[in-house]
Amino acid sequence: MRTKLGFGVGDLGGNLFFTIMGFYLLFYLTDVVGLLPALAGTALMIGKIWDAITDPITGYVSDRTRTRWGRRRPYMFIGSIISFFCMGLIFTPLQLSSQMRLFVYVTFLYCALNTAYTLVNIPYAALLPELTEDYNQRTILTGYRMSFAVVGTFVGAALVMPIIGMFSNVSVGWSMMGTFMGAVMLFSTLATIFAIKEPTYTGTSELEGFATTFVEVMKEKVFLSALLPWTFFITGTSMIQGALVYYFAYIFGNEGLFQLALVALLSFSLLCIPIWVQISKRIGKKACYMIGMSIMAAAVMLFSLLGKSLGPAFGVIVMGFAGVGLSTHYVMPHSILPDIVEYDAVTRNKGRREGVFSSLWTFSSKLGQALALALNGWILALFGYHSEQITELAQIGIILICGPLPLLWYLAGLWILRTYPIDRAYYEHLIATREAP
Repeated sequence: MRTKLGFGVGDLGGNLFFTIMGFYLLFYLTDVVGLLPALAGTALMIGKIWDAITDPITGYVSDRTRTRWGRRRPYMFIGSIISFFCMGLIFTPLQLSSQMRLFVYVTFLYCALNTAYTLVNIPYAALLPELTEDYNQRTILTGYRMSFAVVGTFVGAALVMPIIGMFSNVSVGWSMMGTFMGAVMLFSTLATIFAIKEPTYTGTSELEGFATTFVEVMKEKVFLSALLPWTFFITGTSMIQGALVYYFAYIFGNEGLFQLALVALLSFSLLCIPIWVQISKRIGKKACYMIGMSIMAAAVMLFSLLGKSLGPAFGVIVMGFAGVGLSTHYVMPHSILPDIVEYDAVTRNKGRREGVFSSLWTFSSKLGQALALALNGWILALFGYHSEQITELAQIGIILICGPLPLLWYLAGLWILRTYPIDRAYYEHLIATREAP
């Protein structure tokens, strides 16, 4: 239980970070800092691309690290401290003399924050396949992790505006919010570091070179059949995350109700995690994931196309329905990845590469986030978005990034995911093959 809770709590801070960046950062940059939408979207895209580049480097290095504290935890410790300071800085509005100077400053700071997050997240994700090799226990352990992840999402989504509202000066409110959230990220990571006993790895560190390792992994069709859907689902979901606050503020005319919609979305996500874990034991991880993301796709289309005519109450209800499907996105992909790591270790028999797979997994998700953030900013600019005056054309742009465009990413992901081959029987046969004399 200490391992389950200790491992799980680490993603509270990670998902808090993911939520604030996804739901609020673009809005903060355009409506609080005053950065033009196209520049804000581009800054976030650059930061995420940099973030993605550092992922495989971190994974590769951590796989080869040998210290008395383990392979992963030293990086998590350093990254959590840097994250704390950068969170406070990025949410402290700074007035500069030109849009370009502001763009450069935001881009640099966002890159630094993402680098710190990488040092925490990549080693953390690589811990899971090292803690257990049992097919169902990995799903259970992931369930604990994602339960804390949803709690982190709650904190990141529901407390941002109330914390800001505690201060009469909006700029001070955003700064205090960033500092508080950075502290939560710091202490949740430290809890994992001190609760987990990292397994001693006795395998060889003389693995392939950097380029050879990643090229070889990217040729594995089993890995790609899960990696590409994960990337596409992240892209669609990130577009919706960044667009929801605009929809409630400028389509419904009720920005405050955005908090209630998030509570509905995340409540159902949290409640459904143990249900999906049980269902996966019967029908498998892939089937659960496909059903869940189909529900999510249907919900966002209903929300975006009917919300304007049916009103905000309908929007909140549909967000609750979307949470049922989004719940699978918290559990199943992170439970699927350790099975792929095991598949690679057994079929190659040349050492384990948890860090490489985890880093590529996160690398692809961050590319998806980068593309989503950039698309949102570019589309808002294309449709003439200005926070001072929202035109009918700008409203059309907001509707597009809330449903129709994310739907295309969901459909592409579902089409590829159906080819993923590893189920329980496949996995148990794989383990039996490894253990055979």
